[in-house]
Amino acid sequence: MDVATRQYGAMSDRIEPRAWLPDGFAHPERVELTSGYHLRPIRESDVDIDYPAVMGSRDRLWNLYGDAWGWPPATMSYDADREDLARHEREIAAHETFNYAVLNADETRLVGCVYIDPHDEHDAEASWWVVDDLVGSTLEFELDSFVPPWLRTTWGFASVHYTLDPAV
Repeated sequence: MDVATRQYGAMSDRIEPRAWLPDGFAHPERVELTSGYHLRPIRESDVDIDYPAVMGSRDRLWNLYGDAWGWPPATMSYDADREDLARHEREIAAHETFNYAVLNADETRLVGCVYIDPHDEHDAEASWWVVDDLVGSTLEFELDSFVPPWLRTTWGFASVHYTLDPAV
């Protein structure tokens, strides 16, 4: 899969629905983390908390994802972010790709994301990030230790391609 297409292209045009997930699979709607944060599928309505998180960490996110995804562009507008989140929400509903927001308890702050996508050579591809002020935090270390076993046990993925070194 062309990862740039994953971010800004139409996934439904590139990848036919296939058995990357078992029939009847229900993706988790909320996952509690021990740090007091939780994961849930991102929504278009999260734009008010997503936009400041992304643009506030834009330089580091560009260093992580820019070459592959062209994201986040320096000129990304609030409306462009809203459209991107709407696309993510549609892809989640169709089980094409997954973007989990990392949120505080009352969902007033988005502090990162976990991406789970189909992959041509592995069961899935995954990456995650936290906002700049949480780099090196307990939350970041929790994601680094939580996500791989979660993908094995809850999602049933035996082989996952991690696009980013968690230590980056």
